[in-house]
Amino acid sequence: MEINPGRLRQSMEEMAHIGATPGGGVNRLALSDEDKQARDLFAAWVREAGLKLSTDEMGNMFARREGAENDLPPILAGSHLDSVPDGGKFDGALGALAALEAVRSMLRVVHKKPVHDFNI
Repeated sequence: MEINPGRLRQSMEEMAHIGATPGGGVNRLALSDEDKQARDLFAAWVREAGLKLSTDEMGNMFARREGAENDLPPILAGSHLDSVPDGGKFDGALGALAALEAVRSMLRVVHKKPVHDFNI
C-alpha cells in the first residue's frame, strides 16, 4: 500500500491558501472564519472519501473508517487545522492531512481495527 503523494501535496497546498499570509505562512486562529473554512474543507474531503464524520462538544472533528472488527480500539492519527498567529504554511495541518491521506490510501484494504483521523 502506498499513499498518493500528489494528492497529499494538493490537499496541503489547498489548505495553505486558507488564511495565507504575505510571508508564505498561514494565520488560522482557532474559532476564526479561516478556521471554519479549513474545517469545512476537511469535512468535505472526509465525506468525499466516504468516511464517517463526527464532531464532539468542543468542536474536535473525527473521521472514522470502520474496520472488520469495530469492537477493537481504533488506530488514531491526526493533528489540528488552526495555527498560531503567522504560523508556518503547514502548521498543524500537515498531521491532519497526512493522516487523512493514509486513510484515503487504505480504502481498498480490509483491516481489523477502525481508524480515526482527528482534527482538534
